[in-house]
Amino acid sequence: MTSSMLGTRISEGAVRAEWIDVNQHMNVAYYVLAFDLGIDALWDRFGITDEYIGTARCSTFAVESHVLFQRELHEADAYIVTAQVLAFDEKRVHQFQRIYHAEKHFLAATAEWMNLHVSLETRRVCPWPASVLGRISRFAGVQAGQSRPAEAGKQMSIPKPLYSL
Repeated sequence: MTSSMLGTRISEGAVRAEWIDVNQHMNVAYYVLAFDLGIDALWDRFGITDEYIGTARCSTFAVESHVLFQRELHEADAYIVTAQVLAFDEKRVHQFQRIYHAEKHFLAATAEWMNLHVSLETRRVCPWPASVLGRISRFAGVQAGQSRPAEAGKQMSIPKPLYSL
């Protein structure tokens, strides 16, 4: 990965033909899918695997997400997904992802997520087990010198609206 790509590389892929919309670029739904596949890869690093979910009867729920589209991806474009942990506590992780064009290295989109650790039995938030919490902590620790993404925490607005609530 080049130095222009921020975060830790967690997954990669290529834009499929069926992901292209009438505007001849990757449809918004598939950016979210690419980010979600990246989350699966990140969770594997944290030990939140299918085996863990089946045994512990715990998983994660996404409770908030914000996607920012910056440049178009087109059919067959290879991409790389990176991740940063912005914050975590005993039950939550706030993480940030970027999709880069794999060859040209431009930033195509970002996604910010708040995920909760949840008991599938009670459907309530519950603490991470020590093993998962340790892996999240180690992943975040490697990124300690990185800066907070400028896109994180963005709020949508129109600078001079003709109408506003």
